[in-house]
Amino acid sequence: MGPLVPEVIGNELNFIVALFIGIAFGFILEQAGFSTSKKLVGLFYGYDFTVLRVFFTAGITAMIGVIALGHWGLLDISLVYINPTFLWSALAGGFIMGLGFVIGGFCPGTSVCAAAIGKIDAMIFVAGSFLGVMLFAEGYPLFEKLYLSESWGNVRVFESLGMSQSLFAFLLVLVAVGAFWATTFIEKKVNGSFNPEFKPVRIYYGLTAVAVIAALLMFALPDRKQKLLDMVNSGEYSGTENVKMMTPDELAFRIMDDDKNIQIFDFRSKKDFDSLSLPKSRNYTLENLFEKDADKFLSLKNKKNIFIADDEQNAGKAAVLAVKLGFTDIYLLQGGLDRFKKDIIYFKNPGNAVTQREKDEYRFRTKASVVIPEMISVYKEKQKSAGENKPKRIVGGC
Repeated sequence: MGPLVPEVIGNELNFIVALFIGIAFGFILEQAGFSTSKKLVGLFYGYDFTVLRVFFTAGITAMIGVIALGHWGLLDISLVYINPTFLWSALAGGFIMGLGFVIGGFCPGTSVCAAAIGKIDAMIFVAGSFLGVMLFAEGYPLFEKLYLSESWGNVRVFESLGMSQSLFAFLLVLVAVGAFWATTFIEKKVNGSFNPEFKPVRIYYGLTAVAVIAALLMFALPDRKQKLLDMVNSGEYSGTENVKMMTPDELAFRIMDDDKNIQIFDFRSKKDFDSLSLPKSRNYTLENLFEKDADKFLSLKNKKNIFIADDEQNAGKAAVLAVKLGFTDIYLLQGGLDRFKKDIIYFKNPGNAVTQREKDEYRFRTKASVVIPEMISVYKEKQKSAGENKPKRIVGGC
């Protein structure tokens, strides 16, 4: 299941929902004729391009859905698994897959679908798939060098081409529409007549218009994450009026009092955070604020979300970004962690207090300069024993 923000389906329910989606997927495959090898291999012989249309349509629908949900902040793109690219093994695997498809008449998914309704040839195909997996696993040391060669990492096509995702989505839809029309005429030439499913032809024109309009709408859904990050990094933003301030003394008091209603978000580098991190703090980056984990914590009711960095300005960027993303009860540490260190952690009583307020303040800070470092030391040990507990990418695919 997709990593939706906010999380509307829990991890346990995910398995139940996935089961029913899988059943529905198999049912649709069978109803579309994908359990028939003659229909599937029609792609290679030119008399039936249903496979091309279905896969292109599925890909475009998923692409538009991911872009739209990501733009509106409803999908945590960072948790969507991108299969790593190993160029030569991908080409070799694609050749073997295509050869098996045209000879056997099935792909792995459709073979299981056909086997489920009793097709003997599909059962043999599935058995052959298991045999192939076993042979590959046993012979992996022989194939490892080829398998891992030319590693490109978790690449995305539009990034490799140096264009925006909106432009790539638009062009891909146009390619799909062009392929639909081209294959329709190929089918007519091979079969001697138009596919009856596309009569009257005006239905095809209507579907083409809908696809082109959907493609144009992609330009109205730019990468929201990049847009907001550019805004806060440029300094040309407003929204600080919605951010409250918290003094180092108040934060120190709440930490010492073990206040259950505070959450500290530390926007320094991981190295600095590991060196010194306040109790109840979590290490975040600006990019993390777009993710599922941030939504889970920042959406909690009756919590004071305190943003800190070395200085007030860097934490202010994160605070403004959080406000732009719709989070509330955002507090900014006055003077940043640099001032907190000076006033609390490394405080030295100057001994020149005149007013009662100054005497009380110095007395509190003297106590805090002893208690807070001890709490920091205890918290650091807890972090080491707990280890990292971050959400993992969703792994899956056809």
